[in-house]
Amino acid sequence: MFTVIIHAFHGIKNILPKNNSQISKIFLRIHVLHKQVNQTQHQSPKESLRIAIEQLGNKTIETSLAVINDLEQIAQNYPQYHWRIMGILTTFVRENAPYMPQEKLRSNLSTKLRVDIQAALTVIARRDVNKDPENEQLDLSHTDIRGANLNRANLEHTNLYQANLAEANLTEANLAGAILSAANLEGTNLYLANLEGAILSAASLKAANLSGANLYCASLYLARLHGAVLNDAILDGANLREAKFSE
Repeated sequence: MFTVIIHAFHGIKNILPKNNSQISKIFLRIHVLHKQVNQTQHQSPKESLRIAIEQLGNKTIETSLAVINDLEQIAQNYPQYHWRIMGILTTFVRENAPYMPQEKLRSNLSTKLRVDIQAALTVIARRDVNKDPENEQLDLSHTDIRGANLNRANLEHTNLYQANLAEANLTEANLAGAILSAANLEGTNLYLANLEGAILSAASLKAANLSGANLYCASLYLARLHGAVLNDAILDGANLREAKFSE
């Protein structure tokens, strides 16, 4: 039993930020969750998926983390459920980290993202994109995911319309063709990010780090770029019409 607990613990730890203080608390929860694993280990993936959907977001953060880990395992082992699970996780993020109007942000300035939201984003970001169906799109629009760690995330063609990604880490992320219209990318680290063909119309990129970023044929119409770092950025073919570079 101890081996199973340790394996479950390490599985969940892999979808958490490093040096997270909640890990020890989660370890204690694993003892309880282990009993649930014993009860469901002989179930079909379809039944396991049904149970996971019921549990996700309805209980504690620790339970949500365990369920997110289970969902990732199902997606990896059963390709027929891959895209459905990505949809479940994006819905989880949209429902639990909704976009907040500017007036509410003034009274809630914290950029600390809930660990289960980060975990869901981590699974989405590192999914096997070869299992994504053609002409389908991840939907993370209207979300508040300030400070998210999306280093090297694969978010190609993702809908991030009006998402708040201020202070997020998108270093070397693949955002080719992504919809980032009206998104808040203030102070975001986009170093070496691939934004080829991305739509950044009316996005705020104030003080963003775009060093070495690929903005080939990206739309920056009406984008706000005050204080943005554009050293070695590729801007060939980019639409910079009415973009603002100074106050």
